Amino acid sequence: MCVRGCKTEQKTNGWKEAEDAPVIVVDRLTARFGDETILENVSFDVFRGEILCIVGESGCGKSTLLKHMIGLIRSSKGRVLVGGVDIAAADDDQLNLIRQKIGVLFQSDALLASMTLGENVKLPLDGFVGLSPETVQLIVRMKLGMVNLSGYENHYPAELSGGMRKRGGLARAIALDPQILFFDEPSAGLDPVNAAELETLIRGINTGLCTTMVIVSHQVELVLRIADRVMMIDREEKGIIATGAPEELRRSASDPRVRNFLFRVDAERRKG
Repeated sequence: MCVRGCKTEQKTNGWKEAEDAPVIVVDRLTARFGDETILENVSFDVFRGEILCIVGESGCGKSTLLKHMIGLIRSSKGRVLVGGVDIAAADDDQLNLIRQKIGVLFQSDALLASMTLGENVKLPLDGFVGLSPETVQLIVRMKLGMVNLSGYENHYPAELSGGMRKRGGLARAIALDPQILFFDEPSAGLDPVNAAELETLIRGINTGLCTTMVIVSHQVELVLRIADRVMMIDREEKGIIATGAPEELRRSASDPRVRNFLFRVDAERRKG
């Protein structure tokens, strides 16, 4: 977790920052698709500088929850507040402000194939920041350098490896120096070397920039190494069944679903 001192409360066009206030509030969220309820009455907070990992088996609703938090889906019931703003009720100015304050790295890198890597990283800067073309290019090069991709500005996604594309997606996600970063299965599809490099970059951004992070993942090793707090969602319960620091949950969790997930890596090592 980032330990850098937090700012006193500020308010800009509805966005609030306070030393001890949560930057994200999920309040009694219910998600339904047709007649099926995916999540029901889910509530939790995320605090500044924290790395929260949301875990659970496939189909439990963790990616659905993430999409609600970034405003891609509107809840059937309940609220999601980002920086004190209810994203479902926000006007255009508030939504534009929120989009400048958050970044997202999707499971697929989501780079546009018809654009160079530099053009992809530049996209969030267009329309939000009144900067000269020279300054924009400087920012693009700086962000690519932060993810170990210096010199690849003119390469197209098809010319890059999977790990490089994922890091390119991260460079785009941090183009506006967001206060909050969301990740959907960041290490999915990566070999151990590329996954470890991405993990190091994520930790460096968190500690260096005090960036709040919400990570959806089923990778137990990643969760145990990187999370300040783990929140487990269960498909049958349609909500949270455990939350806490990873080692705390490994020591004290009595629910077999939680223990089976957190100790899965140990079982796999014994088999190997």
